[in-house]
Amino acid sequence: MTEQANNPLHGKTLEMMLTHLVDYYGWEELGSRINIKCFNENASIKSSLTFLRKTPWARSKVEVLYVRIMDKKKENRR
Repeated sequence: MTEQANNPLHGKTLEMMLTHLVDYYGWEELGSRINIKCFNENASIKSSLTFLRKTPWARSKVEVLYVRIMDKKKENRR
């Protein structure tokens, strides 16, 4: 359990991360930051989750962007 203490993704679901990113950026900006079809054409949470769960490299990009956003928010609180 101690190895999860510093994992910023611990307890976060892919759906939670994606919803947060869409709320933060919107689909258009998210699609420009992570250029994948499911964000740029007929974007929806459901279709994006289906793609991201099957595509490790795309999921990784979402996770990295989410961690950056959360780190940025933490720095702004200081």
